[in-house]
Amino acid sequence: MTTKLDELLGRFHAYLATVDHVLMRDAVARIGWDMPARTLEPRPLACLRHLDRAAELAPPDAKPLVQLLAERRNDFRWGQTYGEADFGKEFIENYGWLEVFGTRGHFANDAAAAGLLILGPDIVYPDHHHVAEEIYIPLTGGTEWRMGESGFCMRTAGEVVHHASNVNHAMRTGKEPLLALYIWRGGPLAQKSDITGTVAQGRD
Repeated sequence: MTTKLDELLGRFHAYLATVDHVLMRDAVARIGWDMPARTLEPRPLACLRHLDRAAELAPPDAKPLVQLLAERRNDFRWGQTYGEADFGKEFIENYGWLEVFGTRGHFANDAAAAGLLILGPDIVYPDHHHVAEEIYIPLTGGTEWRMGESGFCMRTAGEVVHHASNVNHAMRTGKEPLLALYIWRGGPLAQKSDITGTVAQGRD
């Protein structure tokens, strides 16, 4: 019998199989997709209210995955790396992630971690870095991203964004929320990022 977790992993994998990018093809090929499931208590967060809009904005290839997230949002264990003391109440009420697989996700994997990040509208995720290499695919457009010493740059839905190990990066949403798929590999998979910016970064 297919469970809601099997369906989540299946749609996650199916979407990644549509991404025609050498870096993503390599990452997907290196993942062992026969992963044992973990029993985790659901943990809804305030940011899940943005999933309905994300489902409207998602490109066709990503819609099955995003619609499942929106429909089953309260069945999964969403997490937050930070608290109000780090970035304030507004950020925390508009931020959260779901680890589909990894060292703490719904499926166990010690070699790579992957999941989905939510940021609400008008939110700055300030400069931060971590040892693990990170590959992002925004599933909604309208968010600006920056890396290293460069300025903010608008990224489209479906575009692959690569952050090498320990390279500073940041995101700044506009009038629409961000839902982004991520893969971490080649470093500690549950490491808390080193923050080098502030939530006021890049605001006019």
